[in-house]
Amino acid sequence: MSVKGRIFGTVVGAAGLAAAAGAGAIVRQSRIIGRRDAGERAAFGELHSAPRVVVADDALDLHVEIDEPADFGGAASTDEDLTVVFVHGYCLNLDCWHFQRAAYRGQVRTVFYDQRSHGRSARSDEDHCTFDQLGHDLRRVIEDTVPGRCVLVGHSMGGMSIISLAELHPDLFGDKVLGAALISTTAGGLDPGRILFPMLPLGLGGRFVGRAVRTLDRGHRVVDLARAWGHAVADVFTDRYAFGTDEVPASYVEFVYSMLNATPFAVVADFYPAFATLDKFEHLEALGRVPTSVICGTEDKITSVGHSRKLHSRIAGSSLLECDGAGHMVLLERHKEVTAELDDLISLAQAGGSR
Repeated sequence: MSVKGRIFGTVVGAAGLAAAAGAGAIVRQSRIIGRRDAGERAAFGELHSAPRVVVADDALDLHVEIDEPADFGGAASTDEDLTVVFVHGYCLNLDCWHFQRAAYRGQVRTVFYDQRSHGRSARSDEDHCTFDQLGHDLRRVIEDTVPGRCVLVGHSMGGMSIISLAELHPDLFGDKVLGAALISTTAGGLDPGRILFPMLPLGLGGRFVGRAVRTLDRGHRVVDLARAWGHAVADVFTDRYAFGTDEVPASYVEFVYSMLNATPFAVVADFYPAFATLDKFEHLEALGRVPTSVICGTEDKITSVGHSRKLHSRIAGSSLLECDGAGHMVLLERHKEVTAELDDLISLAQAGGSR
């Protein structure tokens, strides 16, 4: 069960859609509702499109994939069509959007990319492992892959990347960017030690994390080996910290563990200082210009529900979806509810963007 606060009621929202976009656009939107069980018919990690490269402003190569509707049985997209850009979280990769990617294939144009040092993107130097840089990277992805306008969807560190974009390039919001979803994320005040539990060997963590990260980084190859040796224990910690209940399928836990384990500990350490110093709650104004949905699980042990409630209170007109009992990986654990919320967001963006 979910608790959901929206700026529009059903009747008001429908009237707004009709007034802003006309009956034709509503009929069109009916084809863009995500097929919410599609991901259950595909194996984790098998959804890919032809790779392309976006070059960041520091010349680093970012791995990008675009799902064109026409490639999956949909109508050919035009430069006027909306694109949905998905931005993944810390120590994950673009595969984490499995259920959302499957749901929107053939329905809407979607862009997925691996953040710097993650997945198939090139390894960044430590000096560029900052949230400001991630915001600049997102701007480059939008410039290179979105011919018209877009909706941005970010999970955890991906949501922080969107917030950085809003701070650094506020002019994009209401013009190029017509909507945003912030999933299991925050703009500051995070205990960075909590995000490292699943990534440390044998679940090492707690109050020692801050002092231990740099020491461990110096021997990161040993740490990576220890993580592999500690697979069984790491599975337990992944389950505990990524999900909210014990009812999550084992395949979900293994899928998340595989992404975490594929991220070298040196990358974990490179980004750690950025989490420790994140403080952007005073830079959310641009997100209030467009429909913004804040989504979280009430049992999130990494970015607790209080962070999402604070974002909701600071972003004018935003909506809040709380998935009762879900954890940090709510995009997997409650993928149907998350996709339904994204459907609403896309509808508002299609109807004209601004409220």
